[in-house]
Amino acid sequence: MQKKSLYSYSLLDLRQFLEENDKSKFVADQIYNWIYRFYKFDPKDWLNVSQKIKDFITQECDLSLPKIIWNGKSTDGTRKFLLQMDDKTTVESVVIPAKNRLTLCLSSQVGCAIGCTFCHTGTMGLTRHLGAHEVVGQFLSVANWMIQEVSPDLKITNMVYMGQGEPLHNFENMKKATQVFMEDKGLAFGQRRITLSTSGLVPQIEKLNDFPPVNIAISLHAAHDDIRTELMPINKVYDLKRLFEAIKKIPLKAHRRITYEYLLIKDVNDRAQDIEALCTLINSRESKINLIPFNEYPDSKFRRPSDKVITWFQDQLYLKGYVCTVRATKGQDILAACGQLKSEYQKLNLWDQKKVIESESFIGAF
Repeated sequence: MQKKSLYSYSLLDLRQFLEENDKSKFVADQIYNWIYRFYKFDPKDWLNVSQKIKDFITQECDLSLPKIIWNGKSTDGTRKFLLQMDDKTTVESVVIPAKNRLTLCLSSQVGCAIGCTFCHTGTMGLTRHLGAHEVVGQFLSVANWMIQEVSPDLKITNMVYMGQGEPLHNFENMKKATQVFMEDKGLAFGQRRITLSTSGLVPQIEKLNDFPPVNIAISLHAAHDDIRTELMPINKVYDLKRLFEAIKKIPLKAHRRITYEYLLIKDVNDRAQDIEALCTLINSRESKINLIPFNEYPDSKFRRPSDKVITWFQDQLYLKGYVCTVRATKGQDILAACGQLKSEYQKLNLWDQKKVIESESFIGAF
């Protein structure tokens, strides 16, 4: 019988598990502290936990973490990690530095079933969902690596569920992982420091009342049904009308906005009529628009607009009263930018492999 991962337990779950096995439930708080505040994954290092409890946890729980088998560092400081799960499947996670914060982009699935035509991950298809322990394990493996290899003072301050996969397609596992991330006695991430991005899976959006309160980002990318369907096949089932009916049901606290991610693609959705359609769809008081210039990757049929067009598009939305930002492109030289993730070794041949291998950040083997 396969052991259950220790990292799949919320604090309440772990208390209950210990109590059901005639152990003090309050030891769960100590274990959570050692794992999530001090990154001590070996029970031998849990100094204030009895040997009896340590032996029990070792015997009953799986304490293994995803293995980092490759990492690359971009010229802008972004780091991409290739992590291998117990079944040898792999996913990618990305650490993105910015002023006053360090953001980790997490994957929710091995591959993705949504099949967006602009997305490198979409060419993989879906292999499987990640378990809650594998989502949490991504964080622990990468955060611990950064502390050990870069600086003991480094701290990941923000998380975005924008890596491989559709988070809401893996609803229950992402919900459990988020509960672990937000636990006060563990990592203690505040709800404003976690962002969930969805392509528009309407039935799951309607269930967000049952998800921990985090920032919500909608991958919109087009304001016309025909264009959105071309870019995102999910729009055939959940078109813009159904999507925005579901969005109206999302529970928003005071002074919170929904972020609409809009991928700007040359000659596809960067025209004046696209701006007018966006303004018809989106309420400026409850929304923020995040423009994402398309990140090109090998064999992609789409292209990035010019900087002049990107600036013009943003300015027009400003003039119409919208909060509108342009996402800085990070990690493009190592295919770590938005829409470029694809967990295959072969992709390393698509850019300057020799440069990657010779860099100080190369730690894995093919």
